Amino acid sequence: MTRHLLSASALALCIAGPAAAQDLCGGAGAGGQWIGGNEDASDITTADAYREQMALVLGGNAYVSMFSLSNTTDVRIEAAGRGAGDPLIEIFDSAGGIVASDDDSGGNGAARAELSLDAGSYCMSMKSYDDAPMTAFVRIGRAEQEALTTGMTEGGGGDSDAPTGSCAEARPFGEIGTTVSAPVDETGFWSFSLTEPTAISITAENETADPTIVLYDSSDDTLAENDDSNGLNSRIDQATPLPAGDYCVGVRALNDSSLPIDLTISVYDPEAAAAALYAQGEAAPPLDGSIEITALGELPNRMRKDAQVGGEAQWYSFDVSESGMLLVEAIAAGEGDPWLVLYDDLGREISRNDDYDDGLNSLITSRVQAGSYLIGVRQVNTDTQGLIRLVFERYVPAD
Repeated sequence: MTRHLLSASALALCIAGPAAAQDLCGGAGAGGQWIGGNEDASDITTADAYREQMALVLGGNAYVSMFSLSNTTDVRIEAAGRGAGDPLIEIFDSAGGIVASDDDSGGNGAARAELSLDAGSYCMSMKSYDDAPMTAFVRIGRAEQEALTTGMTEGGGGDSDAPTGSCAEARPFGEIGTTVSAPVDETGFWSFSLTEPTAISITAENETADPTIVLYDSSDDTLAENDDSNGLNSRIDQATPLPAGDYCVGVRALNDSSLPIDLTISVYDPEAAAAALYAQGEAAPPLDGSIEITALGELPNRMRKDAQVGGEAQWYSFDVSESGMLLVEAIAAGEGDPWLVLYDDLGREISRNDDYDDGLNSLITSRVQAGSYLIGVRQVNTDTQGLIRLVFERYVPAD
């Protein structure tokens, strides 16, 4: 059998390996660094000052900072890129669940999340929004410690994305399970009440406006925020029931604040929430047949697969017979903009990519061991449907 061979030195150049492997946050912490230099110094609850790192992100990879809390703590998690860098952050709990994500809430392209977290270990994963090489500063501290970013409400985001009004001036949302529609220019805050503990989901939809949402409690403390969960639309899932009481949702438009945004608040449906994650490629689907997965079998040296792909991920499984280098490319026919994500058979994310080489096509390069894998492909724009050509290439180290 003819095999693609790659020398050990060439293999090393293709992959930037992690400096220190860790297996925290359900695998999301692999390759992560304790933000204080070690675990004890990374306890933000007791830290005498914020903790900060400088990070270099290359080739669509993620930089992971790990931190811990010895008690329930109000924390601020920030990432600010140098120059034109545009960081995107996700915060994972010890089990690998996403507790927050953000793109631009720090202002000027910086990412910022402010929330109260229980005692435990956490991981903050930072990527470049457009997968371009980026140098960025990461800072994690308590709410009363100095911030790295200006924040959206202090002029960092500009007039176009600032919500109109405040929670004190919020418009009543109405009944849970309904949808309201209004531009941010008209109102940027909506109030609602819960008569009993309830887990909820909040979505904001209009990709042209590019909405972001923030959930506040009755004291105006941030409980959760999101940008770009479903294409350019946003979604918050509060799987843990919120106590009965009054709440507020702030809505921003990062693109056009004059366009109406459809805001929906509903009772959290775990099956619907999981389906949304699978559709966006944010979690690997189960291999029990409940989600359609096309089996490609054992991957040869090279394989091509064409498919009509829309805004929801299409999934493919394949087997690798020996360790080596895997390259997967998604090439759009026409004006499509493909997005790729790779998982192992346990659902641990290995790599993802949107754009590479100054174009809209996507490319994943990763070292893999013998085993089974899942690849998900979708269009970045949820309204796009078009032909995507997937090209798989497999290389093994030369003897």
